[in-house]
This record gives sequence, C-alpha cells and structure tokens, in this order.
Amino acid sequence: MKIYGPSYILNGKIATKEQLATAGVTQKMLDEAYRGTIAYSILKEHSKIGAEKGKGVAVKFDALASHDITYVGIIQTAKASGLTKFPIPYVLTNCHNSLCAVGGTINEDDHLFGLSVAKKYGGIFVPAHQAVIHTYMRECYAKCGAMILGSDSHTRYGALGTMAMGEGGPELVKQLLGMTYDVKYPEVVAIKLTGAPRKGVGPHDVAIALIGQVFKKGLVKNKVLEFIGDGVEGLPIEYRNGIDVMTTETACLSSIWQTDYRVKEYFALRGRADDYKKLAPASLAYYDGVIEIDLGEIEPMIALPFHPSNAYKLADLIANPGDILSEASRNINELMGGKVSVDLTKKIRKDGVYVEQAVVAGCAGGTYDNLVECANILKGKSVGNGEFTMSAYPGSQPVFTELVKNGSIATLMQAGVSVRSCFCGPCFGAGDVPANDCLSIRHTTRNFESREGSKPLEGQIATVALMDARSIAATAANGGRLTSALDLDYDANIPPYTHDDSSYKSRVYNGYGKADPAAPLRYGPNIADWPAIPALRDNAIYRITAVINDPVTTTDELIPSGETSSYRSNPLRLAEFALSRKVPEYVGRCKAVKAESDAYLVTEKLPEDVAAAVKAAGLTLHGGTLLTSAIYAVKPGDGSAREQAASCQRVLGGGANFAVEYATKRYRSNLINWGMIPYLTQATFEVGDVVIVPNVKEKLLADEAFPLYIVRGGNVIRETATVDKLTDAEKTIIKDGCLINYYANR
Repeated sequence: MKIYGPSYILNGKIATKEQLATAGVTQKMLDEAYRGTIAYSILKEHSKIGAEKGKGVAVKFDALASHDITYVGIIQTAKASGLTKFPIPYVLTNCHNSLCAVGGTINEDDHLFGLSVAKKYGGIFVPAHQAVIHTYMRECYAKCGAMILGSDSHTRYGALGTMAMGEGGPELVKQLLGMTYDVKYPEVVAIKLTGAPRKGVGPHDVAIALIGQVFKKGLVKNKVLEFIGDGVEGLPIEYRNGIDVMTTETACLSSIWQTDYRVKEYFALRGRADDYKKLAPASLAYYDGVIEIDLGEIEPMIALPFHPSNAYKLADLIANPGDILSEASRNINELMGGKVSVDLTKKIRKDGVYVEQAVVAGCAGGTYDNLVECANILKGKSVGNGEFTMSAYPGSQPVFTELVKNGSIATLMQAGVSVRSCFCGPCFGAGDVPANDCLSIRHTTRNFESREGSKPLEGQIATVALMDARSIAATAANGGRLTSALDLDYDANIPPYTHDDSSYKSRVYNGYGKADPAAPLRYGPNIADWPAIPALRDNAIYRITAVINDPVTTTDELIPSGETSSYRSNPLRLAEFALSRKVPEYVGRCKAVKAESDAYLVTEKLPEDVAAAVKAAGLTLHGGTLLTSAIYAVKPGDGSAREQAASCQRVLGGGANFAVEYATKRYRSNLINWGMIPYLTQATFEVGDVVIVPNVKEKLLADEAFPLYIVRGGNVIRETATVDKLTDAEKTIIKDGCLINYYANR
C-alpha cells in the first residue's frame, strides 16, 4: 500500500508537473481539476449553493434510512417541529431490536409505531427479520449518482455509485423539514486499486488493511474516499460492498466508486436497470491524497480488540502469537483502567491460537458471496462439539432465500453452524454475546470495548477480533484454531445469484407518496416525548461531571449499545445509561447539577460555591446565566452516528463538551443539534471544576474565542476555548437550545 499527498491523476495515472505540462495541461485546467472527481459531480448536483472547493455545500438527499433504535426519536422530533409528510422516500427498517427480548413490549411497540408512521407520513416500513438496513438500501434504493442519508454510521453505498452518509437523527429531521445538510466542501482522496485478490482473501482483509494504515494517522478524517483504478473492475459487487461499508471505520465522511458493467448487472438483476449510469473521474482529476492498493499483495488480516485499526497480518499473529497478544493485552488493560483484566495469551496452545466463537453477520459479513464461500470451505467438515461455536446471519431475506435454494444453508448447518435471521444483533451486543473471558472472531463492522455485550463494571469481559468470513470459516473447520484461508484448498466458485424479492412483496409496506394525515400514530407506554430544553443565556457556567483522558472516546462509551438500545424511545430512561460503562457516577452528578440549575432558573440565586467561584474569578455577570453540566474528553465521538450520545447528556442537563478534537463530524453535529457547544481547548479539567464562560452567547454569534475561568479549590485558571466555524443556522440552533426549539421559534 502506497500513500501519496495531493496529486493529479491524468488518464488513470498519477502525473508529475512535467508530465502534465507535456500533455498540454494549463494552469486553469489544474485549478479546476478538483471538478474532475466523481464526488464533485454528485455534490454539485445535490448542493443548493453549488460545490466549490474551500466553500460550503448545502445538500438535499434523495432518500433517508433509519432503523428501530433511531427512527422513533427522529419522528418525535420532526413531529414536534411541524412534520406533515415525508418529502422523499424514508425507509424505516427493524433490524436492531428485532428479537424483542428486553423490556417487555417496548421493542415491538416501537415497530408498530414505525408502521403507523409509514402510513401517516408516507414511508417505507421493513418489518423485523426481513433485512439489515444497509443490505435493504443497497438492494432497493441505491442508484448511480444519488445521495442517501442514514441515521446509522455505516450508511455507505459507494460501490453502487451512491454517495451515502451516516449522521445523527437531527440531520434527518432537517431533511424531512426542508433544510439542507451543511458542510464544508470535503477533501477527496483517491483509493486506486490495482491487481486482483488471491483466493482466500476477502473484502474484510482489504478493509482492515486500509483502516490500519489511515485511521490512527487521521489521513482521511471527514474526507470522501473515491475508489478508482483497474483493480475495481475485477471485484464482484458484494466484494466492493464489503470494502465500502467499512470505510466508516477510517473516519471518512463518505465514499464513492467508479461504476461498470458489474454495477449495471446488479441493478438489472433487481429490476432497476434505469438506476445505473457510468461514473468515472474525468481524464484529469485532482485529489487531496492518493492511496494505491495492490489487491494481490493483501493478505488475510485480523483486527485485535478494541478497534478495527488494530490491524495485523493473520500469518504474523499465527507465527508470533506471544508477543502480539501480550502487547494487545497490555493495551486493553490500560484502556480498561483496572475494571477487569484480560490476558489474550491464554488463547495460545501448543498447536496454535484458539478462539471460542465466530460470527459472520450484518451489512459487512452477511452477504451472499461471503456465506457461499463459508459454506464451500466448511463443506463436509465440522466446527466440533467443544467450546467453539459459529453463527451466520444473512443480510436479507432475498439473500437467505438464494442461499437456501443453492444448498449453502444446508451445508453450513450440517457443519454445525447456527444460521440466524436477518438481524444486526451481534454487531452491537444484542445477540451472540460471548462468555466471560472469551475471544470472538467476527466478520462484522466493529470490535469496540463492550460492544459485544459484556459488562466490565460487573466483572465480566469478552473481546472481539475482526476477520474476513473466509478465514473465519477456515478457523471453524479447525475447531477454533486460528487459520488463514490461504492455507486451505477449497472450491471458491460462487454460483450466480438470482434475486427473489417475494419476501419483500409479501411483507414490506411501501407508502411513499401515499401519506394519510388522518391515520393515527400507535404509541406504546415507553415512547416518550422529548423534555423541555432551555435556551442558551448570556453567560454559561459548567460543572465538569466527567473527565475522560483516553486518546479516543467512542459513542459506545458515551451511551452503551446492546440492551440499552431498547430504551431509545424514552429519552429520560435511556439517559440513565449515559457513560454507565465508563464513568458510572456521571448520571448522579448530572442530576445533582440539573437540580441546582432548575432551582436557579426559579430563584436566580447561584449555589454558594458557584457564586464564590464567580467572585474568585473577579467577574460580574450581566444578563442571564445558565448553569449546566459538561464533560471533557480528549477526542470524543468515534464510531456510531447515534444522536443519543449527545441527547442523553442534554436531557440530563448537559450544556457542552470540552475536547482537544472531535473524532467525527457526525458527533459534533449531534452536539450542535442538541444545543450543546462543542468547545475546543487545550485546557485540562478535573471532575468538580466550575468553568465560567462570560458573554457566551455574544462570543458564539460573533465567531470569537471564549475566555474560560476554571475554578478549582478556590484557585482560578485562565484558559481559552474556540469552536470550529459554525453556520448561521447552527449558531441559532445552539442559541435556541436545540433543533426542536429552533423549529418552534420559526
């Protein structure tokens, strides 16, 4: 893999200045070469203010997608803001809380609410067990040159010519209410593919290799990845989809691929031939970076806990497990801070490294091609009757149907694999939670701390390593001993796929364009409205209720996944889980601050210690003051798009985050849309600090730096904070207190 800086690609090759001059390329052509990317052509078509480098874009999307742990909150917010009907196709899938296993009736209540929403506002409702959200969107709504916004971070359909993005729910609310998605014109990085992968090397291997090279260096953060090159054409579509969906883990904004006859065949097979068009860069295109990947050089990979970027060649781990697993264990235990202890070297036996569980599932793993190759590898073999287990989850009912017809499901089951429904559960801790101290290998999207469902604060811990389905099947064939698929001789032939969508025709409700305003919404007892959120006042005073000094804080840590997802229709109930696996004292601290704040709004009398802090800082605060809680984290927001990472803080009375940087654009957007100021600062904080920001509203609206007075034990520390440039609408949303208030005020 070779990484280059800003480059011009002329006729498919990186060109030097001399080569450009010889080809007759003028300075004007060079200045406008950024318009030669596929990304530019799509953004230009969808932005209401044009798409010029160095300026902003204001995007209207072609379709929206949500699942059952996000759509209730989105609809409640949009309804409170004046929603009358869906202006574009909005797909409500039910692939997360599908099992209805936690909390009594609340999950199925959400599903019936979703169906009533589709009828009232004109949406598309995909019942539980029919499809994983992204598989369904690929099959039914992706099209060349389109843009799709989803309330799930893995909203990526670039391999099908669709620029798709995952964002928090409020950004979908904006689209439902006629607003735009506003972002600075993104940098575009070319992923130039050459060669062809070897048998046994799958899409997860390519993805993990790429993530391992770019994530920790921040090379593609908030940029668009554009896949080009001769190597693209040789890749089957599901192989491309498997790489594409994992681009989220690079921290990029979106992705797009050049298209060809394979994409055309994909759409035609699904009865959507008109949704194809050829996409390719212009003969001259400027990229803000180029990453060349020779697919023939990629080997089977493994991403050790707790991030997809902890990438190793599988062969290196098998050859040298002691050193690699010792280092991984040290890193894990440092991150866990003594809550539990992990020793991955216990997985080493005389004849290799053994794992206890394997899973192939979801938008990344549960594709037709992956599961066929798993079946081919396991044909006539057994996963054994010991501790090792393996499960497989097809991504959609049409995929499941074809796997049944061609015998792959029978082959998997005969080998001892447990075949499950179309469900995202293992990917976020709501299915196949491993036993304590077990290591699971998974072809899923993430392996963050506790994402598999363990609860370290209760003394339990399991770990997940990401691998490709092919090497997972090879490992299963050896009873759980880590094995590279390169080491097996197997039939890699994949029978042609035929698309039978009878299950969708039988069960999916398609109400787009058929809104019925008179149709009632069906509520369950757990579905609750958002509580009242106060507007920003002239001054802000924050009590720091959590300090997280880890290099990166994921959204899974800010609001845990798994069983907590069942409560996402009830903002106050869900907020009880905020930071519960990271800072268990956080909720109690915030509630105490909120009680003080509520009392102050009535009496206008600050708590004694806060009043003393203002006096110690030598300040006289003019106008109104808002007392709230706030957290500090070095780099918060990696991973999921879930808005609840921010909204839970807000309903507990939170008013800001202080950070060195934000891991993703989407988390920062969630803070803004919930009226929380995303401060940037180099200051250090301790729990209990009183942070005073005088004239906060004035500074926010004027794009000025914020003076911070940090009062700790009677001592005053002067610091400064800034906020990355905000749009006028974003400033107003923060000033009003949240997006709901913003719409109410309009």
